[in-house]
Amino acid sequence: MTVRVLFFGPVREITGVAEERVSCAAGETAASVFDRYAARFPKLSSMRDSIVLARNRELSSRAVLEDGDEVAFLPPVSGGAPEDVAEIVDTPIDARALAARVVCGSDGAVVTFEGITRDNADGRTVRYLEYEAYRDMALAQILGIVSEARERWVVGRIGVVHRLGRVNVGEASVAIVVASPHRAAAFEACRFVIDRLKKTVPIWKKEFFEDGEMWVEGETLKRI
Repeated sequence: MTVRVLFFGPVREITGVAEERVSCAAGETAASVFDRYAARFPKLSSMRDSIVLARNRELSSRAVLEDGDEVAFLPPVSGGAPEDVAEIVDTPIDARALAARVVCGSDGAVVTFEGITRDNADGRTVRYLEYEAYRDMALAQILGIVSEARERWVVGRIGVVHRLGRVNVGEASVAIVVASPHRAAAFEACRFVIDRLKKTVPIWKKEFFEDGEMWVEGETLKRI
């Protein structure tokens, strides 16, 4: 089978091309394709921890590739520090694992926020929630929010993960971790990120009750 591989920014300069079509064996993943390029380009191998892999415009390194798939090697974007984490996922969120990716030795404080599904809303029993998003735009806006938080407060790394699909009662739909040398900045930046995310990022929530379902309406996105 054949897949299309895309390179951007510093990765494109390392490989010398913007894209290539490569033959892959059955069972290969985006991660195994990266390994092949890392063997060819030692400098690319040294960037392994800061490069994110996408399959068909969704972040994924382990999904098995199919003929005609598109794989992209994404270096750190200009909207955030290389160590920041911004992800949209379809699986349960592990806030402890996110914190482990964010905190480093220079931090004196870490603030974690988790938005979880509660079992009631306006007196009605909630069974579960479902989230959907305009993924590419949502991820870009999350990175923009992280960048703005950095301009306002002196903080270390920031991690933001939002889940899509079905989220059961007690499970997290979003987790935000802010590490900082001092607690005040960490608290303020964390609150800013979740408040701005809920107002501006194109992610939609549907509540499922015992007696029906409804979309939750928030603020209308601003037109340009």
